Amino acid sequence: MGDSRETFGPKAFVTGFPVKHSRSPLIHGYWLKTLGLPGSYRAHEVAPGAFADFIASLKDGSSGFAGGNVTIPHKELAFRLADEPDALSGELGASNTLWLEDGLLHATNTDGRGFTANLDERHPGWDRHDTAVIFGAGGASRAVIQAVRDRGFKTIHVVNRTVERARELADRFGPKVHAHPAGALAEVMKDAGLFINTTSLGMDGEAAPQLDFTPLAADAVVTDIVYVPLKTPILAQAQEQGFAIVDGLGMLLHQAVPGFEKWFGKRPVVDAALRALIIADMEAH
Repeated sequence: MGDSRETFGPKAFVTGFPVKHSRSPLIHGYWLKTLGLPGSYRAHEVAPGAFADFIASLKDGSSGFAGGNVTIPHKELAFRLADEPDALSGELGASNTLWLEDGLLHATNTDGRGFTANLDERHPGWDRHDTAVIFGAGGASRAVIQAVRDRGFKTIHVVNRTVERARELADRFGPKVHAHPAGALAEVMKDAGLFINTTSLGMDGEAAPQLDFTPLAADAVVTDIVYVPLKTPILAQAQEQGFAIVDGLGMLLHQAVPGFEKWFGKRPVVDAALRALIIADMEAH
């Protein structure tokens, strides 16, 4: 039998295709329980062909949801179908958080805020340098580039096997962003203070290339947006070479904060118990 609090209060969702792997219900369920709030948060799988109808039901109230999170492959369409997407979503062309307000469907993208909040928590002062290197130019790199630029980095090198994809991002995010082919990695790493892996290299035990981090500034931070495994091969290499590392789990946890506050009316805290809960779930699967 479900918790009686779920019968009352706002209902929120995470939708994607597939979505059963999402740990968002565990995160939001933890906050609902610890804060003693009524409401529920559920995974709600929607196929691409049915997503526009789902958004229509959200807007007219027939879905019963107050809002929710959107993951792959729906983020771009969520942005386009929202009534009031914010400027962050507009530049990214994608939204991951939706909520109803004054009869309109609002949208934002919290991935970048999750990324910076994780670094702020795990390694304060990570943003004192001027130069960052971002490895990878896929969809996941967009919010990271935006967040690093908005935090004040003056030079952002995006390195990608297909340099055309990196150039598209440089065009999108402005003159501080520079595109490079993979062969330029060692050169652009020279004296950089932040290295971010946004590729899937090393995820779930996959092989990762051997990287030489020694050109980085001595006090540089290396981080990875992949969090399975928690210490990815890229992070392990960086740590072995003497660099500070920050894993990607906190990005997942912190990006969830703004949405929870919108739907349930209280700002939750990312604490050690939540982190331990998600790590235990990762180890069990």
